[in-house]
Amino acid sequence: MRTGTLLTILVFVMFASITGCSTKQKEQPKKRIAGIVFQEDQFFRLILFGMRDAATKNGAELLEANSDGKPDKEVQLINTYIANNVDAIVISPLSAKASLSALSRAHEKGIVIVTYNTTIEGDAPASFVESDQSDLGASTGRAARAYVESRLGGKAQVAIISGRSQIPEQANMRIGGFQSEITKLPGVKIVADQDAWLAEQAVKKVGDILTANPHVDIIWAANEGGTVGAVMAVKNAGKAGRVAVFGTDNSEQLSNFLLDDDHILQAVTGQRPFDLGSKAVEAAINVLKGQQVEKKVSLPGVLLSREKPEEVRQFKEHLKQLTQ
Repeated sequence: MRTGTLLTILVFVMFASITGCSTKQKEQPKKRIAGIVFQEDQFFRLILFGMRDAATKNGAELLEANSDGKPDKEVQLINTYIANNVDAIVISPLSAKASLSALSRAHEKGIVIVTYNTTIEGDAPASFVESDQSDLGASTGRAARAYVESRLGGKAQVAIISGRSQIPEQANMRIGGFQSEITKLPGVKIVADQDAWLAEQAVKKVGDILTANPHVDIIWAANEGGTVGAVMAVKNAGKAGRVAVFGTDNSEQLSNFLLDDDHILQAVTGQRPFDLGSKAVEAAINVLKGQQVEKKVSLPGVLLSREKPEEVRQFKEHLKQLTQ
């Protein structure tokens, strides 16, 4: 065989090899990431939007699921994703302890675990993306304290609507943050503490509180549903202008309440759900790429107040842009 012919063959083989490698790289399957929420509300819808955005930008496939706040369904979903060999699970666990076993099994199978909003005990999560739950409560507590000082002469009877039955660890941190601020005033007394997560539950609970404690001045709720229900209950009782509501989380509905001329809802401190979702998925993708990620990422909350309506309107516009 002549030298020229041999060189031509070698060049062809090398070109074919390079082309084949390039084709294989292009044909590599997308990383599959399971994104699990536990409730269908605006907060978790925005989290899903954030997850989708990060997955799309990074060429990953997002498998969406909702545990509906049921521990047994959460376990079932995790087991299904283990069996399907997903690359990562991004989840807001229902319980720091009860969710541990299933997620630890997934971790042992080599699945990357990233938690957001809530987390579990142990080393399974590669990263935890959260809002500072104590500060969420404390932020609204400071706003409520200022209201009591300026409007009520430093004295108030306060009722709390918690979410301990749904997410006890998170709810307790929010409640602790709120109480640490509002009780700095010696004239403040906590007269009721009831559990209600959904709006319809809170309407009834707050209605009962207002009947049993006719001198209540302030209702504070630990989540969106509780805040919505508290506003509706005060309105139903005809106590607009006499009972003020403060809350946690933010949404279009709560923003509208802040802009309503009934003056019931005074302030809320919310999380940044779109950012929670996007940063959690980005963390999972970075781990899959072999990159180092922060073990814990805390995002600041956002205070919206009736006293600053322009900021409330800007927030509503931002929400609209995120969901388009």
